[in-house]
Amino acid sequence: MSVGVAQVGFGYWGPNHARNLSTLAGRSFRYIVETSESRRAEAARLHPYVRVVEHLDEALDDPEVHALVIATPAATHAPLARRALDAGKHVLVEKPLALSAVDAAGLAERADKLGLVLMVGHTFEFVPAIRWMREYLLSGEAGDLLYLHGQRLNLGRVQHDINAFWSIGPHDVSIANYLVGSTPEWVSARGARYLNDDVEDVMFVTAGYPGGVLAHMHVSWLDPSKTRRTTLVGSQRMLVYDDLDPDASLRIYDKGVDRMEADPFGAWRYRMRSNGMHAPALPTVEPLNALVSHFLDCVRTGEQPVVDGWNGARVVAALEAVDASLRADGARVEVRLPWSMRD
Repeated sequence: MSVGVAQVGFGYWGPNHARNLSTLAGRSFRYIVETSESRRAEAARLHPYVRVVEHLDEALDDPEVHALVIATPAATHAPLARRALDAGKHVLVEKPLALSAVDAAGLAERADKLGLVLMVGHTFEFVPAIRWMREYLLSGEAGDLLYLHGQRLNLGRVQHDINAFWSIGPHDVSIANYLVGSTPEWVSARGARYLNDDVEDVMFVTAGYPGGVLAHMHVSWLDPSKTRRTTLVGSQRMLVYDDLDPDASLRIYDKGVDRMEADPFGAWRYRMRSNGMHAPALPTVEPLNALVSHFLDCVRTGEQPVVDGWNGARVVAALEAVDASLRADGARVEVRLPWSMRD
């Protein structure tokens, strides 16, 4: 089955989606919808075989368009996804899925009711290193998962409509949820507004998962070094995923601390363990390409996406709790899932 696709948005991230759609969908990539005249001109230059239009209705009214890819500002995600679903189109929407958990769960529920694919752009769940980490945890080789932390830092890209955690934090929440296999029970967040009086450009978020697992996430648009790193600490081994390491994106450290018998005075003794490091061989994959390919496959087969609307809604619920914690000066806030949100 050939999947006719339209893309909405050709701004910051849109060209990356369009490049992959051109490769994966070929001539079935039928429309690019963009409101900016200058961006439409650029889209037409780069993709001369795709119809570049200003109004979404042209794509929605075309029966040969089966699916939409939405790469627009965050506030437009839910309204555009709803329009597309109501028009009978399958949808891949960039993160975050919506700006409220109720809206996100409503979209997931609507897609299920209509029998349509709804998928969210949580690209890091398609990174080979992240998938390897999850399998390694499940194998028991790392021991018990104790905690993890993520850093997503750079000097720019500064946004004015959403804070840094809504902008780039969904990746870290998605990674943590995927590795732990659960949604956080609570979050605590602190942030600061150094560049813009309206939104936080640096944030520190701690999330509490079942079993006492902690995840700490640091995101910032105001940092001297670009960093994309996730560290996972298990009772037997420690893993570090560094997206920017050209030599080894994933390193496994056979390090830890073993508790020994208590001394004669009842004090516990500890032994440090350090048995080296190894870097597993991983396939070279462009995560966005893998994500878009998975979306098209799901449209063809009816398979449920691994990052479906419910996945997106659980991430949005955590983001919503982060906002509440910010307003409460860092207090611990429960992550509340809408009643209809499926496990």
